[in-house]
Amino acid sequence: MDIKKTLKTLCNVRGVSGNEKNICDTALELLKEYCPDSYIKNSCVIGTFGEFVPERPHVLLDAHIDQVGMIVTYITDEGFIKFSNVGGLDLRLLPAQQVEIHGKKNIKGVVCSIPPHLSPDNSVPDINDFAIDTGYSESELEKIVSQGDFISFCGEFEELKNNRVTGLALDDRCGIASIIYALECLKNSSLNCNVTVLFSSQEELGERGAKISAFDINPDIALAVDVSFGRAYGDSDKQCGNMGKGAMIGISPSLSREISDAIINTAEKNNIPYQIEVMSGLTSTNADQFAVNKCGSKACTVSIPLRYMHTPVEVIDINDVELTGKLIAEYLKGVE
Repeated sequence: MDIKKTLKTLCNVRGVSGNEKNICDTALELLKEYCPDSYIKNSCVIGTFGEFVPERPHVLLDAHIDQVGMIVTYITDEGFIKFSNVGGLDLRLLPAQQVEIHGKKNIKGVVCSIPPHLSPDNSVPDINDFAIDTGYSESELEKIVSQGDFISFCGEFEELKNNRVTGLALDDRCGIASIIYALECLKNSSLNCNVTVLFSSQEELGERGAKISAFDINPDIALAVDVSFGRAYGDSDKQCGNMGKGAMIGISPSLSREISDAIINTAEKNNIPYQIEVMSGLTSTNADQFAVNKCGSKACTVSIPLRYMHTPVEVIDINDVELTGKLIAEYLKGVE
């Protein structure tokens, strides 16, 4: 499996929270190679890896498929598009960004920015103060764009030096790639557990896809494969993981310490590099929903270090995706 090629395929398809159809179709085709019964339900991609034997423990592997973006609220008389955020956006990065509006046809635009010569101060505007310039007039726009249409950032998947890549939606398409790589590692193995794969929708809106899918799947153990903060220039090493040094295994009061320890032991037994991520409460990942599903499941997070989260230029190290996939595969081999 070419991890970089898989990531490029995933990242170059748009899928803002609540509008995941295109990326679901793409991910479904990738997953079907390993889970032929895969299907889409409630904008989530779900598949069973191998034979399902009822008396065996049931493990859920999850990565969310959606990305942050924006939504059209109205069009002004002057022909500018007003919008609001879908998911958590850093408003500091919005001015002068190139965007794509997904209306009756896709059209490009730019987020308006005030030149510093005309700006009264350097404060960050409120989301309601922004607008998008497409070059169309109001009457022209109204034939193409409607209230409620989704907007995504523009940006292509690009390779950097030292096996690093940048692009849109690496949060959490890199998690999807690591799960697919784990399945590749396991395709000739016999497991003593059942494995269900979930690529969940609307994580950026409060883990909504994970909540409804887990209720349906009802696993015993659930691993949320997501991203966490990769240390960049000026960041504290006490608050971030280091890129290239493997998955960040979550430890939290809201997670199962039994599963965290088992994954740590798996990494040490197999000489797979890993890092510890300590969280003092909820994790802000799908694991928060898995832990309280029905009667609860033993949930844990396995996160890939990522820089510049929720921007059009997220950066990861391909080695971390591979190491995360290997760790997941070795852990599943030991579940009985």
